[in-house]
Amino acid sequence: MKRTWTIIGVSDVAASYKWYQSLLGLPATEPAHRYFGQILDTDGTVLLCLHEWGAHEHPTLASRDRAEPGNGLLLFFRVDDFAAALPRARALVAALEEEPGVNPNTGTEEFALRDPDGYYVMLSAL
Repeated sequence: MKRTWTIIGVSDVAASYKWYQSLLGLPATEPAHRYFGQILDTDGTVLLCLHEWGAHEHPTLASRDRAEPGNGLLLFFRVDDFAAALPRARALVAALEEEPGVNPNTGTEEFALRDPDGYYVMLSAL
């Protein structure tokens, strides 16, 4: 199984959260944090994640004023074959952006690399 969590940089998480819920016809709820919220389908599937600009040290979510490829987008894939994904990733790039480690917020192993266009891609154990 593979899942993707699309995370976009926003200026106001609460306002964007409300807007997307309204757009998608979802029940009104509040984001989990001032700086981060997940738009969930009625079955609990994550449809979109909203992340406040500059709230953490994610390189591509530092500032909405930057115009580099991938700014405002952190592609975050949860995979069920994390151990096999690591050598596949290493074969694609000269070096990883982040070596494997446990994310203290999710408690899962993850690593990061850049795609050919410069977008930051994070793979996380499911």
